[in-house]
Amino acid sequence: MRSLRLQLAVFWALLIAVCLLLGVVLLGLYRLSPAMQMKVGRARVEQACEQLAQRYAQSAPPAPVLQTDLARVLLQLVLTEAPYVEGGVWSRAGGMLGYAYPTYEGAGVKTDVPPAERPLLEQLARQAVDTGRAQTQQVRGSRELLIVAACPLNVGGASAWTMTRTQLGAVAAEGGLRAGIAALVAAIVFSGLWLGWLLYRGQARLRRLEGALAAAPADAMPRLPRTGLDELDRIVASYNGFAGRFEEARAAAREAQAQRSRDMRLAALGRMSSAVAHEIRNPIAAMRLKAENALAGDPATQGRALQTIVGQIDRLDAVVQSLLALVQPLDLKPRPVDLPAWLDERLAAAGAGAASRQVRLVLTEGAPDRAVFDPMHLARAVDNLLDNAVRHARSPGGQVRISARHDADRGQLVLTVSDDGEGVPEALRSRLFEPFGTGRADGTGLGLALAREVAFAHGGELRHEPGAPGARFILEMPWQTC
Repeated sequence: MRSLRLQLAVFWALLIAVCLLLGVVLLGLYRLSPAMQMKVGRARVEQACEQLAQRYAQSAPPAPVLQTDLARVLLQLVLTEAPYVEGGVWSRAGGMLGYAYPTYEGAGVKTDVPPAERPLLEQLARQAVDTGRAQTQQVRGSRELLIVAACPLNVGGASAWTMTRTQLGAVAAEGGLRAGIAALVAAIVFSGLWLGWLLYRGQARLRRLEGALAAAPADAMPRLPRTGLDELDRIVASYNGFAGRFEEARAAAREAQAQRSRDMRLAALGRMSSAVAHEIRNPIAAMRLKAENALAGDPATQGRALQTIVGQIDRLDAVVQSLLALVQPLDLKPRPVDLPAWLDERLAAAGAGAASRQVRLVLTEGAPDRAVFDPMHLARAVDNLLDNAVRHARSPGGQVRISARHDADRGQLVLTVSDDGEGVPEALRSRLFEPFGTGRADGTGLGLALAREVAFAHGGELRHEPGAPGARFILEMPWQTC
């Protein structure tokens, strides 16, 4: 049992079971106590007296006078079965006519009516004869309780009487046992209420801690309030200490990540500066060489040199434009777009290059009817992906495939551009999306970097997956409907 609640509930049930068991034991002791013996003694006295009257009525022949011998015999028979009970027969005419105490535990046989109790016995016997009903009386002494019963024999003004004695400590014992049982019941009720209150209070404190944790931001560890319970507060203090250390460690990690990002940017800037210098130096060197040759040559040579210089200037302008597009922040203006028509426009824009290389462009069916994004910036990214795929597809007879789908489970718009060429070389994959990270001699390596920046600006990403054959570029961004 790992649940504290279940353990406390089981403990509560065991406590109640133990208390109930003790109650049963006390009840059994009470039944064996002098108080119970007093009640049993009274019942025994009254029962013995009634049996004397009944058996005499059953055994005596019809006669107007008391059969004394029969009454004495019945006294011995009945009282033999009634421990600690003595009795006799009394008549209005003859007084005490018989006495018996067969269960007397003294040294001899007791045959005489106790003189101290004789007036009470005669009085009670006379009342039984006068009223015609059984009479019972208890006389409390200093150390014992006397119980006397008398029953009319309905013949000759006679009656039978019985008597027994019980120690007065029985009354005190009865009161003590009742007080003990009452205290036990009170203890059971109090312990149950107390344990229930503890359970309720503990659960309320746990619910407050659960609420504090549930209300905390997803990226933060909250400081939990104290509960007022020492055991829980030690756990809360340990958690709060850990939360403080965790926040310090996370702040240090963020600072380290920021520093790493700055270092990576500086390293990338260094690599990009070197690549930019290389990209600019080569056209400048070519233009310088053409210009020097043109100055030393004839007019026809000068014309061809000027055309070459203009081509190199166009190349430099493309590099500068791509760099500006890469480093300048993107001002997105998302809006609902007719996605199938927009995809057709992308295929039309790449159609001339694909036709020159005899590559077939294929649009996979199943694109959503509408989606929300910036059509101009995303068009630049997809156009770069299509241009890159056309250049690397198998030529002639190759194929470039573009698809768009809504990933409802992840809430993403997924655009995929794939080709059937040789794929991206293993050595180039680690720097595939870096500026000037290209494997073509005539490429700038800025198209994929720019496409990825567009994906990032939309809250998504661009990744590469090796195809079989070829390469596959997957652009994902959050799905929006308005």
